[in-house]
Amino acid sequence: MERNFTQQEILLVTGTSFTLGNFCEEYGMDNHYRLTEKERLEVACWNGMLPVMLPEIIIKNPGVKLHLWEIREASAFIKLELGEYYMDFDRHYSINPYAFMSTIQMS
Repeated sequence: MERNFTQQEILLVTGTSFTLGNFCEEYGMDNHYRLTEKERLEVACWNGMLPVMLPEIIIKNPGVKLHLWEIREASAFIKLELGEYYMDFDRHYSINPYAFMSTIQMS
């Protein structure tokens, strides 16, 4: 029997009041003011601040532990890829507009 694995994508839109938060300060990161907004967000995510920043959207299933596998940067957002195991995301079902728009056939 084939097992389904949990994957989650999160887009953090940059240039908003949310992303201007001081998430890096909570981990005592030195020289965090020299980093760009996107870099500070990435560091905060890699340092485990995601459940603190977004507790309402992190999937919480008993027995399922999601790991942050990849952070992809775009012009107006960063995309977080979480999952039980590393797997490629299906572009057709992605929330990344650059990914799913290329799968739509224009008629």
